[in-house]
Amino acid sequence: MSSTASPIIFEIDENTGFLNSLESAIKNGVSKSPILLNYPVVYIHEWKSPTNNPDDKYDIYVGESNDVIQRTKEHYQNASDPAKWQNHLISDGAVPKMYIVGHPHFNKSLTLDVENRLMDYVLGMSNIRTVHNGRGNAQRNYYPSDEFDAIFSMIWSALRHRNKQLFLSETEIKDSAIFKASPLHKLTDEQEEARKTILNRIQWALADGNDRKLIFVEGDAGTGKTVLMSSIFYELLDERNDITELPLKCVLMVNHDEQITVYREIARKLHLIEKHGDGIVMKPTPFINSTDPNKPIDVAFVDEGHLLLTRGRQAYRGKNQLLDIMARAKVTIIMFDRNQILTAEEYWESDFMNEIRTTALEQGNIITLSKQLRMSCARTTLDWINGFKGGASINNLPPDDTGYEVKVFDTPEELHTAIKEKAAKDDSKLSRIVASYDWEYSSLHDKGNGEYWGVEIGSFFLPWNRELEKGLSRKEKRAIKSLAWAEQPQTINEAGSTFTIQGFDLSYAGVIIGPSVAYRNGKIIFDPTKSWNERAIGSRKMKDGTKRFFGEELLEHELHVLLTRGVKGLYIYAMDDELREALKKAVK
Repeated sequence: MSSTASPIIFEIDENTGFLNSLESAIKNGVSKSPILLNYPVVYIHEWKSPTNNPDDKYDIYVGESNDVIQRTKEHYQNASDPAKWQNHLISDGAVPKMYIVGHPHFNKSLTLDVENRLMDYVLGMSNIRTVHNGRGNAQRNYYPSDEFDAIFSMIWSALRHRNKQLFLSETEIKDSAIFKASPLHKLTDEQEEARKTILNRIQWALADGNDRKLIFVEGDAGTGKTVLMSSIFYELLDERNDITELPLKCVLMVNHDEQITVYREIARKLHLIEKHGDGIVMKPTPFINSTDPNKPIDVAFVDEGHLLLTRGRQAYRGKNQLLDIMARAKVTIIMFDRNQILTAEEYWESDFMNEIRTTALEQGNIITLSKQLRMSCARTTLDWINGFKGGASINNLPPDDTGYEVKVFDTPEELHTAIKEKAAKDDSKLSRIVASYDWEYSSLHDKGNGEYWGVEIGSFFLPWNRELEKGLSRKEKRAIKSLAWAEQPQTINEAGSTFTIQGFDLSYAGVIIGPSVAYRNGKIIFDPTKSWNERAIGSRKMKDGTKRFFGEELLEHELHVLLTRGVKGLYIYAMDDELREALKKAVK
């Protein structure tokens, strides 16, 4: 059979009598019913609020079975909570539906892979309230795994043809911050090897039961650290984990408001909060303040570990958040990228860095991820972007045969126009402006006179992130509550900072490089006196009591974070004339 064979989709209303008529309905409604009745299939149950309000969200169950008739009856008659299933059949308006998906090439492995990606997709859809089945089961190599992407694309297209209100476009789903951090992604070979190693280390550490263990995962921006951590976290909280017979006590932490929102939404959609409590996703300070070192949890996950504080600040009264977390967990897993340390209170002194890495190394617990998964660019382009360091020259950008687009603009207006044009297209909606922190901002008080804090260059002005949100209605604020900054529609007319965009992807990143970065005598320079980022340019009290400044290094990190956000392209406007001309020449 040709690999281009079309999928078979059967749709039926889940009314009170549908269980008795399901088999005959399939036979009468589909000419190729034997494929649905006698071969492996994937099925989807969708339930919606009885109001039929277009703004209401769906509940979804995705499954696979060799006998869909029997499996459906088991759900409604023999499930652990059959009344919960049967209640879906009692509706005042919105009729539940079931979709059964078959294909001539379906076998057990292929249906498991389709089931897993369907779960991955619905998790990332903004119109889904809850995903009701268990963890995914992505397959590795099988026949015909080389046909999987093409077959799945046809399946999704066919489902969208039947119900576009439910099944969103693939571009919209893949732009979702929740999808990008999903624990259901099929891991790359590098991630899968790391996953196996980490699970083995956790099992060994919990069995050992003595000293606290540290697993140190390092990798550049975009190497898949977040997905790896999310996958392992979800796996350990599942009742069917392979480490113990019972779920482990795990907490996922990140010192980033945007990422916390994403992880909490994932945990809510997958019933993790319902099963394990709201405390499974926290910022580091509340975890430290609420956990007894004498009663440690099993596993602490720390994403964006470079954002941990290494001195006291505000509600945190300790001296080092990583050490305090390690004291409160039997196993601590930290995802780390030294080039993304952005503030003085996060700075790791060399001796502490060496001490931590040595501890992990002696336990055989250092794991490195090296494959770039975010930016769809050639290695030469990535090296060119990574070369933006203090004292470095700007070399010519080598041709990029992957199609990654780098442009330099003469004015910020032209940059903003180009980004808005990209954001208007379905395949690049998640395109936004970001800027170095070189213009004043205060989260403590408004600017006054109805004005916004923002990026101002001559007559050009863009409000800083979160400014336009103040003018939204209550309904509009509710609609964007669970969305990351870049997913919110009004943010196309804002400038994001590292504090909103770190850890996230954009389709095209429009980067405004402010006056803190210049080009003099053929070299890049970073000037802390031109920055408003007080947390980066302020002094740092060292372990020996001396005060040091790391402004130039931290501003370099800030620029690196901004330049590495774009998946498909990087657009730049530089305020400094010499820098802008050097970039134009290099890109030309």
